Amino acid sequence: MSRLVPPHGGKGLVECLLKGKALEDAKKKAEGLKKIEISDRVKGDCIMLGIGGFSPLNGFMKKADWKSVCEKFTLADGTFWPVPVVCDTNDESVKAGDEVALVGKKGTIYAILKVEEKYELSEAEKKWECEMVFKGNGDDSKKFWDVALADHPGVQMVMGQGKYNLAGTVQVLSEGDYREKFPGVYLTPAEIRAQMDAKGWANVAALQLRNPMHRSHEFLAKIAVEVCDGVVIHSLIGNLKPGDIPADVRIKCIQTLIDKYFVKENVINAGYPLDMRYAGPREALLHATFRQNYGINWMLIGRDHAGVGDFYTLFEAQEIFDKIPYQDGCADAGKALICKPMKIDWTFYCFKCDGMASMRTCPHTKEDRVILSGTKLRKALSEGQPVVDHFGREEVLEILRGYYAGLTEKVEVKMQKAASGATMK
Repeated sequence: MSRLVPPHGGKGLVECLLKGKALEDAKKKAEGLKKIEISDRVKGDCIMLGIGGFSPLNGFMKKADWKSVCEKFTLADGTFWPVPVVCDTNDESVKAGDEVALVGKKGTIYAILKVEEKYELSEAEKKWECEMVFKGNGDDSKKFWDVALADHPGVQMVMGQGKYNLAGTVQVLSEGDYREKFPGVYLTPAEIRAQMDAKGWANVAALQLRNPMHRSHEFLAKIAVEVCDGVVIHSLIGNLKPGDIPADVRIKCIQTLIDKYFVKENVINAGYPLDMRYAGPREALLHATFRQNYGINWMLIGRDHAGVGDFYTLFEAQEIFDKIPYQDGCADAGKALICKPMKIDWTFYCFKCDGMASMRTCPHTKEDRVILSGTKLRKALSEGQPVVDHFGREEVLEILRGYYAGLTEKVEVKMQKAASGATMK
């Protein structure tokens, strides 16, 4: 019997990926269907629907679900869900009742969508979605829009969507090339659950990573190992914004750290196929929601989780967990979010403490500390600047320097307040 937390939504793992003869028949059928080209974000969402990562969802959201998620953090039936999962198009000819093939930019057919509803989102409705999902605690809409269109990749993504959303159930036909590119790291919820069951784990934390793993990440993972049965270092292996470090380099860094600085039996190095939405607090909730489907009951949430620029306050992604409508004691427990936040304060290397510490353990001043952040590390490496002692393990820095040395075109890395340490007391 598994001792792991059940999948979100009370329906077990809802896996839309076809296999065997059903898959072969569906592939033949898809060739004769109308083709709808999808974005990389929708591709990642398709794959997550396929492998059960988005349980209990079995397709793309209808307008009632979209509106309820934006406004109330729940699907129309009351099941907790924090961000919209929609399939957009500009195709005028598709109508409810049609079946269409969802095709990636390189021609791969990822899914067959049974269109149950086609609805238009006006520019005003897209802006409303952006304010609900991406604005966070900020109450000044004008200030938000003064910078969001230029600087927030999630807002740019939503405002650039097609005119219509296609809603309905999907049959997923492909996981893309993730298994080939990341063997042993790209793992489905069922596969990670099987590994954790084999280890006898019941109490598991996830560390979300989109940046190379530096000393602060290592410290967070080891905190989780101390208080849980194990930790899943769970990296985003979908698309990031320009200037971020690609997944294969980050995965190599993580494995190097695990090999040299962790007890391997207590760690799983894994990746998942989504694109970042950079939704800060809302994305922290999404990370916890789909981690529950992977069998994980604690989500490590540190400073500026899933943030971008200076759009969110330092610990807003922690605070939002105290405001969501479904908590312990919900009348319908299957609809509640069970995965909880493991809230961690600022972490850093302190020279006077002579080791890693946090604001809860270190009595010294910020002048005694090495402020650690992925953005700060990327900026130093991309500009050929020296990396401060104790920022990262030398074995990892060597991998990253090699990556940057091979770049022919570099993107400017902007330093936000949270990454620089300017807001630390």
